Amino acid sequence: MSTEKIFFFCDAPEFAQLRLQDPSTTTMEGLLEFNKHLLFVIVVIVVLVGWLLFATVSNFEEFTAEKSQSFFHSNALEIVWTSLPALTLLNLASPSFTLLYSMDEISTPEISVKVMGHQWFWSYEISDFDTMATCMDSDKTLKYTCYLLAEESIAEKNYLGFFRLLETNKRVLLPSNTHLRLLVTSVDVLHSWTIPSFGVKVDACPGRLNQVNVFLKRIGMFFGQCSEICGVNHGFMPIALLVVPSVQYHYFVVSKLF
Repeated sequence: MSTEKIFFFCDAPEFAQLRLQDPSTTTMEGLLEFNKHLLFVIVVIVVLVGWLLFATVSNFEEFTAEKSQSFFHSNALEIVWTSLPALTLLNLASPSFTLLYSMDEISTPEISVKVMGHQWFWSYEISDFDTMATCMDSDKTLKYTCYLLAEESIAEKNYLGFFRLLETNKRVLLPSNTHLRLLVTSVDVLHSWTIPSFGVKVDACPGRLNQVNVFLKRIGMFFGQCSEICGVNHGFMPIALLVVPSVQYHYFVVSKLF
């Protein structure tokens, strides 16, 4: 398998996948690091508790049980089994809260992307092109309506190697190394816009705008799906994003709007 294909498949789910997808944002990088930290603590706790249970059961003897009387009402033992869990939880809470607040940090966006959930497709409106304010009118907007790619289209165009349930009729183009603001809402029922490689899962609620900021650190194809049960075709609401260098993205926008 070529390097390009390996890079491509790292940003898409696989059958029976156990690992997390490769990160493309600082948020996802933080989530991966916290996941490793959490797994290490879990392994230590499981091994310690398992060893204590095994030692207790294997070394128990009815006639020597009186030797354990010294542990009854032991202040030292109670301090240990109270302080150790408290320190462990504090060790987990500190990076968790740091990551949580960093995810809600608001930076000045260069581009705003409005994401709207429908039964059962996604639509997008991209505006506020601050980086191109000198050459564009403020009311210029890019619009996408993205459906699941039909089987007939795959057969007609011979889309070899495409992801059957993740590919859409249009790919939303986004720039890399740019601060983006995502405004997520719904026009009918509850949906959830989710891109694992971004570390983003935003609920789409009717009559409400949920905001999240992302900074895409690299180019590539990124896939996601609706993560909120929204009806009979909930499993057929894919998300396909193509992230390109910012210069290439600017050329695309100018060619589309002028």
